[in-house]
Amino acid sequence: MAWILFGTLFLFLLMGIPIALSIGLASLVVLVRHDVPLVILTQRLFAGTDSFPLVAVPFFILAGDLLAKGKVSKRLVDFADSVVGFVRGGLSLVAVLASMFFAAISGSGAATTAAVAAPLIPEMKEKGYNKEFSAALIAAAGTIGVVIPPSVPMVLYAVIADQSVAQLFLNGFLPGTLMGLALMAVAMYTAYRDNYPTGSAFSLPNVWHHFRRSFWGLLTPLIILGGIFSGYFTPSEAAVIAVDYAIIAALFIYRDCKLKDLFKLIVDSAVTMSLVMFVIASASIFGWVLANWKIPTIIADSVLSLSRNKFVVMFLISVIVLIAGVFMETASALIILTPVFLPIVSSLGINLVHFGVVLVIGLAIGMVTPPVAINLYVASSVSGLPIERISRALVPLLVALIVVLFVVTYVPLLF
Repeated sequence: MAWILFGTLFLFLLMGIPIALSIGLASLVVLVRHDVPLVILTQRLFAGTDSFPLVAVPFFILAGDLLAKGKVSKRLVDFADSVVGFVRGGLSLVAVLASMFFAAISGSGAATTAAVAAPLIPEMKEKGYNKEFSAALIAAAGTIGVVIPPSVPMVLYAVIADQSVAQLFLNGFLPGTLMGLALMAVAMYTAYRDNYPTGSAFSLPNVWHHFRRSFWGLLTPLIILGGIFSGYFTPSEAAVIAVDYAIIAALFIYRDCKLKDLFKLIVDSAVTMSLVMFVIASASIFGWVLANWKIPTIIADSVLSLSRNKFVVMFLISVIVLIAGVFMETASALIILTPVFLPIVSSLGINLVHFGVVLVIGLAIGMVTPPVAINLYVASSVSGLPIERISRALVPLLVALIVVLFVVTYVPLLF
């Protein structure tokens, strides 16, 4: 049964059928072959999306879009520049630091890449930075957008694995920071090797000036995460509050966004969310088929028959996740792989929150590994460079991210 399900899924994907339809059609093939009443199909479609934590996803997307439209990203870039821009290759560090700031607002890798690339890539070109490396660095830094909370993929994992969204958010801080530091290390090495220019001298008044200009943007993650961790509101409620705050900041404080822009932003966010929800609904059918025929248990028994050493198993899972990220979009891969891997990691006593963070990081790296590399496409669009040239410059950055993945995977297992 597993061969039929996964075989038809990959066949449909190779035919170029969208992932949501491929998942649904593969499940339908199994249902029809075993004469299962098709009413199950409609029941699972609705049941899959009937989850209160999922309310957070569209609102986090909308909040990020509102603040990006309100030019908060440019203010965050300017603030980051005032803090680290004075060192050699400072704009490279600015790119990573600004991505970390915006990651704490948007929850999306592509949105983070777009927000930082637009103001920085032209400036980096003008100041003599390697164009390919600049685009590759910003694309790689965009992966932090789904690791540092609020994170849309972490919300999805929490729903599928029945884990705490707040705990996943809390455990995403350190790995996201490690990713940023690893990228900064590569950027610094490249800056000294290629003799990149230094920026203007460090000035506390300048830092204070840009801090005040970006204050309302920097306050966003404090409101969201502070409210969640203090227990004042749930992640879903925090997402709604984030939208309210973003509307006030964009329309009335910064005044960079007009009322007429608000409707378009809401529509764009709804379109984005509809695609995500379509995948979630289809994956619900897929998950029911997996559970009904005990496919995860069969796969778990097969894997555990090879080794019951949790270090070996986590290495195999990490490699599979990295490969899946090459060919599948993050949310789709997360929805397919989570129910398959959960019985394996549960039987080994691995913390499911820790595993969720590892899974999200592994799939985030897929955002910069062609052919399905959404961050690369965004960076390519902004920079005007072909994917192939950016990909070559990406290699050392990719190695740094993979090293972080294995550090995050193994260090907690030692304690």
